[in-house]
Amino acid sequence: MTGPAIAGAPVSFGVWGPHTGPADGDGRAVLAKLAAAGYRGSELGPTGYLGDPDRTADGFAAAGLVPAGVYVGLELAAGRWTPEGRAALDLACRTLRAVADRCGVPGVPAAPIVLADEGAPGLDGPRDPRDTASGLDADAWAGAARMLTEARAVVAGHGLPATFHPHLGTFVESGWEVERLLATTASTVVLDTGHALLAGTDPVAAVAAWGARVDHVHLKDVATAVPAQARRGGPVPLRDWWSQANVTFGRGDVDLAGVLLALQRRDYGGWLVVEQDVAPHGGPQLTEFAQDQRHNLRTLRDLLGPPGSRALPHPAAGSTDRGPRQ
Repeated sequence: MTGPAIAGAPVSFGVWGPHTGPADGDGRAVLAKLAAAGYRGSELGPTGYLGDPDRTADGFAAAGLVPAGVYVGLELAAGRWTPEGRAALDLACRTLRAVADRCGVPGVPAAPIVLADEGAPGLDGPRDPRDTASGLDADAWAGAARMLTEARAVVAGHGLPATFHPHLGTFVESGWEVERLLATTASTVVLDTGHALLAGTDPVAAVAAWGARVDHVHLKDVATAVPAQARRGGPVPLRDWWSQANVTFGRGDVDLAGVLLALQRRDYGGWLVVEQDVAPHGGPQLTEFAQDQRHNLRTLRDLLGPPGSRALPHPAAGSTDRGPRQ
């Protein structure tokens, strides 16, 4: 793995799910802090967080950031599209396309549409990874697989790559569900070290097991004691403990060094997206979040060793030059 492309993400500033980030920073402030912390790429955050496609591209250009992907949830259990779901996927594609055209640079990985299941009410991970009855049955999975094939076609129509994110609290969480995904679809997968570990999958072993199908990586460190403590008396919603389980690099139980070595051995060439899913408490936290992400980046660089050709080129702030289509 020569010169990995490292990115951050708005999720590390409290921008995910029902959250809109720290009280003292809007979307552009978040991107500026992320860039100031040393990141040269970023995922986009929720579609629309930075405005329409053109405004999102403006925000990335102003921060001098390269796009590293955007997350899109799908209702796989339904097995069919709703007009709203199809429109949301199309908008995410148009937004990422606009940012890639404005801010893409040669020599970095393409920014993917990161597809994921949205789960279902009451479905909270981690489930018992040995319980194959807890997932979608064969008929339901056939519908889900068709949806994924159709979603990948939509994404390809925008000239973008797609990958799939196994995620706690969804119907593609446990190792056996990922294996079924790989066996029944042409999809590649995201290795999210935090979601994988808490779902009972060793992230280091996952690199070997999933092989070249891993084309996007979310690097998280998580404390396994947090969900274990939260769930002592029975299932507890993921949202009640997820932020507390996400810790700065080196404080959790993920073997980050082992993951990076395994990726290096497979000559991985995609993004390394640093994520720490934190929930804002409603007060000023922008500086605190930025300090944590500076620490995470420094720790990652130490684990990777000498910088060599690691530096990621990026467009000048405010540039309107359009890079090549990814």
